[in-house]
Amino acid sequence: MPLRKFSEIEKLAEKHHGKAGLAKRLSEHAKKPAVKKQSDDRWLAAMSQAVFSAGFSWDVIEKKWPGFEEAFDHFDPHKVAFYADREVARLLKDTRIVRNGAKIQATINNAQFVIDTANEHSSFTAFLKLWPASDQIGLMEHFKKHASHLGPSATMYFLRSNGWDSFILSPDVTKALIREKVVSKAPTSKADMKAVQSAFNAWTEQSGLPQRDVSRILSFSVGSSH
Repeated sequence: MPLRKFSEIEKLAEKHHGKAGLAKRLSEHAKKPAVKKQSDDRWLAAMSQAVFSAGFSWDVIEKKWPGFEEAFDHFDPHKVAFYADREVARLLKDTRIVRNGAKIQATINNAQFVIDTANEHSSFTAFLKLWPASDQIGLMEHFKKHASHLGPSATMYFLRSNGWDSFILSPDVTKALIREKVVSKAPTSKADMKAVQSAFNAWTEQSGLPQRDVSRILSFSVGSSH
């Protein structure tokens, strides 16, 4: 079954929110997505914040974040990657952070991931700039293979919050994709994710919008209560 034209999906979103209302919502992120130019320690920090926030309150993690910065040597990947048992034991007693052993170890592993990526591409920023938005599922697979404790949802939010042009499979976006018969249920299989990527690529080409905004309009098209 052919995809519905994205202009028709936009009209659905306008029906729920009004043309001006939809424009106002989209204007909240008017600038085109662009990968943040930041040092590798900031990439590790952002990655770690996504890891520690997964399944936890974002507000709590954000309030505690200055303590995380101090406890993890300001996320210098060349220091964190070489944390051994002594440093792990210290962190497990540090009340400034969320003392989760698996997530502490994930941060150590991700420090090495950042270092390895930077060595290959000159910086983590350069790596993300090179990866096309048309292959988000490939990037998510790369993170699944090489990063630690970053599931699909955490990876998508990490990417978007740092400027990469990411769609996010929120509950409303998933409902819209099911409505459009792109998938029949929440996408988890490789085949479903391939179908999702294909749909986003088609709608991006039709609309001229970044995948971030295609994702948001899909979400807004679900109903006025969202």
